[in-house]
Amino acid sequence: MSQTQDSGTSPARQAHKAWVRALELTARNANSGARCLSVAIDEYAERFGEAPALLSDEQSLSYRQLALRCHRYAHWARHEGLEKGDVVALALENCPDYLAAWLGLTRAGVVVALLNTNLRAEALIHAARLVAPRHIIIGQELWEPLSLSLGVLPARLWQHGEQARAQRLETVLEALPDTALTDEECAFPEEQAHALYIYTSGTTGMPKAARVSHFRVMQWSQWFAGMMGTGPGDRLYNCLPMYHSVGGIVAVGACLVAGAAVVVRRRFSATHFWSDLQGWDCNLFQYIGELCRILVNAPTQAAETGHRLRMVCGNGLAADVWERFKERFRIPQILEFYAATEANFSLFNCEGRVGSIGRVPPYLAHRFPVELVEFDVESGLPARDSSGRCRRCATDVAGEAISQISENPQHPTRRFEGYSDAGASDAKVLRDVFTPGDAWYRSGDLMRRDAAGFFYFVDRVGDSFRWNGENVSSTEVAAALTGHPGITDALVYGVAVPGRDGRAGMAALITGAGFDLEGLWLHLEQTLPRYARPRFVRILRQLDLTGTFKPRKQELMAAGFDPRLIDEPLYVSDLDAARFVALDGDTYERLAAGTWRV
Repeated sequence: MSQTQDSGTSPARQAHKAWVRALELTARNANSGARCLSVAIDEYAERFGEAPALLSDEQSLSYRQLALRCHRYAHWARHEGLEKGDVVALALENCPDYLAAWLGLTRAGVVVALLNTNLRAEALIHAARLVAPRHIIIGQELWEPLSLSLGVLPARLWQHGEQARAQRLETVLEALPDTALTDEECAFPEEQAHALYIYTSGTTGMPKAARVSHFRVMQWSQWFAGMMGTGPGDRLYNCLPMYHSVGGIVAVGACLVAGAAVVVRRRFSATHFWSDLQGWDCNLFQYIGELCRILVNAPTQAAETGHRLRMVCGNGLAADVWERFKERFRIPQILEFYAATEANFSLFNCEGRVGSIGRVPPYLAHRFPVELVEFDVESGLPARDSSGRCRRCATDVAGEAISQISENPQHPTRRFEGYSDAGASDAKVLRDVFTPGDAWYRSGDLMRRDAAGFFYFVDRVGDSFRWNGENVSSTEVAAALTGHPGITDALVYGVAVPGRDGRAGMAALITGAGFDLEGLWLHLEQTLPRYARPRFVRILRQLDLTGTFKPRKQELMAAGFDPRLIDEPLYVSDLDAARFVALDGDTYERLAAGTWRV
């Protein structure tokens, strides 16, 4: 049965148990023969048989059925003459067969690229070209918008789904055996071989394809199974996109290795979320921080507390949402973590420390070396001392998080597997950091660490900016903004002002009932230093998000504060009158000429 929280045990003791479970499970995996999830799925089919593995409104698969389905995909790879290292791209909406497809293909030595189904046109073509797939499998519901773009590539397109017509994949699959490939037919994948390409969100440029090995797929699955204490009595609700590492590997893998079931929803719906959770009798769900904010800002629903949740697990839950989310929805335990698809480290907040993204316990610091180094916002690089070495941050001082890279087989978790593009991989490695020749992975995230060792997210590198000679954290300003009545979400970024050094703060807001622009000015005077207060305000009709609920900030930054490019309410600070005023064409000309004081 699954591990449940003991109300009589302290958070520290509960946290220790979680770390020990994770260590034991991953150690057990390291000592077993099945170190690849695509191979281990047959073992789970024998152990859990007809128990539900993947459930959805359209399709449900038991453990045995999942294994048989994986076998057909493995045979399909061989039928098409695919060889070890060849790439097949997958463009499907969430469904149980999504997992069966990439598990089966990777068993045959194929590398599967999990395409972001929200990409279109040039961004989609760019993502596919990064990995040069021989075949692309497209869901029937996505065939119309995607096939035209992807058709320009030298790859064969297949339509997936029961109602598929042209290039129907199912026709071929049905004719293939559902027996497992033997080692003689096709050698088992090596654990260090690449299994997947998972794409970065592309919020700050074109997506990059991160390499993910079989080892990491299994490591993530076992580690999170230990952290969450999953077992056959659990059902996890997953509405996060399966083309991403959290929704596609962590959420499903942590359940499959433990005999639990995963309920797969095609996409997130705030309207149906709680009724789905109750209807499927789920006691776990995986979240992204913005998902929690959306739920907290949604109208009250009768089903929102009628659940049997024991834990929710995810990343990015902001401090200003945390307690409201936990109290309103009666969440017994929040397991917040920090990780990135390409990163060689992770942090876990098992104690429920509000706002913290996690920590590494002192007794594991030697196994997972993570440091914060001083960062120079102007150069966009970690600062160096006179001898050329980076400087560690003091307690509660923000710096970039880095983690030591090792190619030593004794420390497989500390490898950096990089991207399909060698140049992009090199850019993430910081060298000669503390000693000559050492190498560290750059997270690109600014954090601070308190005296107890808990880390707190401050900002993305590049999201901080300088104004009036001071560093401004967009995340901290956004937190102050959402503390004002009527503001449900805020994006903060720096914009160039003619004749001024640095960048002035601009806030793009989602507002509702109770929002008062004059009151906002007073609120910012009381909560932020003068240099950090936004000089420009834009009221958005809606917040455009990526498929992983990350805001699309680049388009907003490109428009700046030009009223010719923005058809939404736009304001600028009038420092003399101590208020925000409408930014029209005349005001814009004065800003451009440098005659408006900001």
